[in-house]
Amino acid sequence: MTAGASAKRLATVLLVALAGCSTAPKSPPVPSPAPSPAQPAPRSGGYYQNDGPPDKVPADILATPDAVPRIEPFHTGAARPYVALGRSFTPITDDRPLVQRGRASWYGRQFHGNRTSTGEIYDMFAMTAAHPTMPLPSYAQVTNLRSGASVVVRVNDRGPFHDGRVIDLSYAAAMRLGVVGNGTAEVEVRRLTHVEIAAASAPQIAAAAAAPVAGPPPADVAGDRRWSVQLGAFSAPDKAQAMLARLQSELATPKAQELPAGLAPRIERDGGLHRVLLGALSERDAAHALAARLAALLGGDIVTWVVLR
Repeated sequence: MTAGASAKRLATVLLVALAGCSTAPKSPPVPSPAPSPAQPAPRSGGYYQNDGPPDKVPADILATPDAVPRIEPFHTGAARPYVALGRSFTPITDDRPLVQRGRASWYGRQFHGNRTSTGEIYDMFAMTAAHPTMPLPSYAQVTNLRSGASVVVRVNDRGPFHDGRVIDLSYAAAMRLGVVGNGTAEVEVRRLTHVEIAAASAPQIAAAAAAPVAGPPPADVAGDRRWSVQLGAFSAPDKAQAMLARLQSELATPKAQELPAGLAPRIERDGGLHRVLLGALSERDAAHALAARLAALLGGDIVTWVVLR
């Protein structure tokens, strides 16, 4: 190669190198501690890219109890403003109430065992959640607006950071709310303040907010209602009838012989919803056990949850 050609090639390499440097980000990195989980782009209608459910789902996942609210000091390290996915977030630093509606997503095995924004270890089988601005830790009641199912979670992480999403649920919480199948669901999130937690036990908080699965209400509130397993809630009556027919067919198979005798599936009208229900049990734990057995019988395409009717 001639000297002229070598000089020309060296000049080209330098120009390429300078062009690469000119595209380097000029903004500072996310302040420490960085929000966790660091969420990749979500897949349409599902969990986050490269994430997913566990390889083996615990048989009693639907019996996972709600988080029990208690007053905890706020984590100062998780209270600083931060930037994630190009958006700025300013966490709440006082004990104010917060009610939001939007889409809930969930995160699973990709983050299982990693540290959350409070420095705790993320457990996808615990009733926890991530929120972009709620003081950490906090407790929140999350209600599926389509089904009416509701849970109480402990918020100990940051996220989600995508427009329209208001909370990231653990895998267990998402299973309880029926979010796992579709990946997201329309929910209402209500933060439980320290004043509320101090004034009442967790079941009383849940009853006051009309949360049917957050815990049994006091006797004078429960009345003659019983715990039932809900297999679906539909605005269209024909869809509820189709679910009822499928359930009746499944209960007639030999696989259903291990279930308690005398179970009669039914449809109950609740405002604009038609709920497909099974059982009328006095004990919530027994209803959760029945829900787990029904989930095993019906397969992964149907999500069951426990309601007080």
